[in-house]
Amino acid sequence: MTVYFPEIKDKVQFEGKTSGNPLAFKFYDAEGLVDGKTMSEHLRFAVAYWHTFQGDGTDMFGGGAFERSWKKATDPMARAIDTMDAAFEFFQKLNVPYYCFHDRDIAPEGKDFAESCRNLEVLVKKAKEKQKETGIKLLWGTANLFSHPRYTNGAATNPDAHVFAHAAAQVKNAIDATYELGGENYVFWGGREGYETLLNTDMKKERENLARFFHMAVDYAKKIGFKGQFLIEPKPKEPTKHQYDFDSATVIGFLREFDLIDNFKLNVEANHATLAGHDFEHDLTVGSIAGMLGSLDVNRGDMLLGWDTDQFPNNIYSAIKSMLVLLKQGGIAPGGLNFDAKLRRPSCNSEDLFYAHIGGMDIYARALLIAQKMIDDGVVDAFIDNRYASYQSGIGQKITNEQSHFEELESYILEKGEPTMCSGRQEMLENIFNSYL
Repeated sequence: MTVYFPEIKDKVQFEGKTSGNPLAFKFYDAEGLVDGKTMSEHLRFAVAYWHTFQGDGTDMFGGGAFERSWKKATDPMARAIDTMDAAFEFFQKLNVPYYCFHDRDIAPEGKDFAESCRNLEVLVKKAKEKQKETGIKLLWGTANLFSHPRYTNGAATNPDAHVFAHAAAQVKNAIDATYELGGENYVFWGGREGYETLLNTDMKKERENLARFFHMAVDYAKKIGFKGQFLIEPKPKEPTKHQYDFDSATVIGFLREFDLIDNFKLNVEANHATLAGHDFEHDLTVGSIAGMLGSLDVNRGDMLLGWDTDQFPNNIYSAIKSMLVLLKQGGIAPGGLNFDAKLRRPSCNSEDLFYAHIGGMDIYARALLIAQKMIDDGVVDAFIDNRYASYQSGIGQKITNEQSHFEELESYILEKGEPTMCSGRQEMLENIFNSYL
């Protein structure tokens, strides 16, 4: 059997922060306990099939730059089979429990829809065998409804009903594939569900059609007995200028408006949040306080570049704040942390895939440890509780319990006078935060 990563002799192991081995974890100890659960249970790491195994270094200024041993076959199906063998070798050697895919990542598009479905069936069968052989599981599947020219004007929001129907048929088969492989979630990302100009767009109809599409997916999942969690991944722009899944708040509002709120949660991506003008932890918090945060795509953008660069995460501040959100909501299962991230174009060796994922896994493992210590110490939480203490008694408690009214509050102010300014202590809290690093 072909070995695709011969330079990696053994599985990546935890060696501790004093280790000088670049192919070892410094902080991620899969079986290490944090608040009664293993790190593996907390983080549920997944590899993104598309970037890791189909990515070739292409950017908007140049074509593929990577030569991958698993992509040498000229026949598309043979190439897909080789790629899957390489993928599962990588999963095992990295010691990661999950992976994620689009339908077209694992199986090539055929000459027509029927052939595309047959191709997917073949690769799903192989994936099922590889999962059984290795113990690697599918975190989530999805359908690529953005790459093919037919989806230039959208999929579920396309002005042509024929395209809507094609998208529905493709998602049906992608849900089938995810179900067959025991996928714990299914993701919808509206790659082209948006518009460039209102001069040619009926926004009302497009949003209503998108909701109809989601209702059909919910109905189909119930029909076949798929119990996986449905997720929507927000993104404000790219490739369309205005996307209907702009950010966490927009998606939550959409789901409430169209009576879908009980059927979906959010898969929030760091780089998408920053493109929307938010910190990652902001969109995570918006989802979490609504009970809607279901999974994470962990990556980062470059603030000096204006597009979705999908770099591997290395910002410990952002990672800690993210882990605080996850820990306080009680975990992320059945979702997880998927590395929707790709190598930089000059990082052309397949060994670089290991360095990138090891670094990403370590940054979140370290963040998990720090976040749990901050929660255990309770310093920041105690300050926040005290800052809002006025709502626990007196007029504040009446406001909280919805027992007051404008007239009463006017009388209160006439009696008590001007409020006293209280410091938010931001700089002090930032110093406390930094003391944990």
